[in-house]
Formats: sequence, structure tokens, C-alpha cells
Amino acid sequence: MSTAETELAHVHRRVLSWFDEHARDLPWRAAGTTPWEVFVSEVMSQQTPVARVVPIWQEWMRRWPTPADLASAAPGDAVRLWGRLGYPRRALRLREAAVAMVERHDGEVPTSPQDLLALPGVGAYTAAAVASFAHGLPEVVVDTNVRRVLARALEGRAQAAPALTANEARLAAGAMPPETDDANAWNAAVMELGALVCTARSPRCEECPVSDLCAWRRAGSPAHDGPVRRSQSWHGTDRQVRGRVVQLLRESVGSVSREQVAQVWPQDPAKVDRCLAGLVEDGLVEPDGEGYRLPV
Repeated sequence: MSTAETELAHVHRRVLSWFDEHARDLPWRAAGTTPWEVFVSEVMSQQTPVARVVPIWQEWMRRWPTPADLASAAPGDAVRLWGRLGYPRRALRLREAAVAMVERHDGEVPTSPQDLLALPGVGAYTAAAVASFAHGLPEVVVDTNVRRVLARALEGRAQAAPALTANEARLAAGAMPPETDDANAWNAAVMELGALVCTARSPRCEECPVSDLCAWRRAGSPAHDGPVRRSQSWHGTDRQVRGRVVQLLRESVGSVSREQVAQVWPQDPAKVDRCLAGLVEDGLVEPDGEGYRLPV
């Protein structure tokens, strides 16, 4: 075994041991969790803090404990119960995925990454994560946290690239432990390390189980000198206005008049018109006579 392989084995052992002790007690990690429960958790957790996901996930699982249960629900019910998780199109895609599971997979979450990718709203990350965490297949799971941890620990870079690169994908694949159980645990452990310790802005290196093995620390923690992923401002964006429209409909009984919709952003009627038209096109809102409602 080469020096690099020996050091990587040390990294595996330490990160997995750290995860055993420090992993958050999330409900979808409990023994006996179904593939459907894992699937829903992965969709909900995209671009959303876990603390906000847990109560919504629990309510969804109480109401729709199987794909068939959600498939039989109205699309508007899924949007309504989505609450304030953001990106409510995910609620519609989740329901569409449930319908596809019923129609193509006997009401079960498919096992193979290829079948998972064929579901509405499922991308490469979700397919790999569900295959690994729900079905025990050692797929390479790469999210923003994983990319950042590996960039620092193995390559000495302060930050990952703004978007996943071919080099980062190869790095993640090469970092996987050879043993299947360890590989699946590694996927979750590295993600957790990035979420809790090796954070983007204020990494807590003193708490990191591999700080002495980290290439970035060994190099003196150099500042990032590459392109920066820009965060979008929130106030006044179409996304904010769309969210207000959906929230108005979510909190209303029956349909809402056009005049009521206009009040979500009265300073810019044209923006409201544009956002409303987009919501209708996306299937999140339906015209209802003189007003609008969530889809039925």
C-alpha cells in the first residue's frame, strides 16, 4: 500500500469514527426507515436546512407514508403541506415521482440509479443518495459539502469549484472506501462533516477528526483564489414574489381573486403578473374563474 493509500485509509477510519459519535439524530436515519422515507428526505433537503425539513418531513410521512398515498393526493395538497421549505415545484415533482413509482415500480422506490434518474425531478445527486442510503448500493454521492471537504482535505484548496467538475467527480470516486458498508457510511459521514465542521465560511478545524491530515491545513490554510459562487439577493426577486403568491393560496380556503394576488407585491404589478403567469405555467397555480387556486 502506497503512502497516499495509507493516509486515505486513516482518513476513512477517523471520519467514520467521528460520524459514529457525532451524526445528527435525524428521523430518516433511524433503523427501519423505508426507502420512500429516505427518498422524500433527500428531495426536501435540497437547498434547505435540515432543521426546517424535519417537521415537514414528519407531517408528510404521517399523511403519505407510501408512494401510493401521495400519488392519490391532489397536487395542491402536496404544495400546501410543503409549507415554507422553498422551491415548491419540488412538491409537485415529488408527487409526480410517486405516481411514476405506482405506475412503473409496483408502488416501490426503484433500486437502480438508472431507474431513479428516470423519475420526475430526480437528478444525479438524488439518484445516487437514494441508491446508497435507502438501498445500500455504494454509489458516489457528491453534494456541495462533500466537494468542499474533499477539496480541502485531499487537494489543499479552500473551496470547491462553483459547480461540480469532472475532476471533483473523479476525486470523490477515488476517495470512496473499498468496503460496501464503509462506502455507504462514508457518503453520509463526509456530508455531515461538511455540514457541521468543515463549513464554507467558518470551518471549525479544531474539531475536525482529520485536521492533521488535511492538505489545506498543511499548506497553511491559503485563501481561496478561484471563482466564487455568487449568492442571489432575495428581496424583490421573482422567487420572493412567487413564494408570496403560493403562500397566499396555501393559507386560503378556495380560490383567491386577482386583486388579492396583486397585494402580495403592490409596488410592481408587472412583476406580479409575470410571476403569476410563471406559476400557472409550472403547474403550481390554476386559474379558477375570476381567481386562482392551488392545483386540484
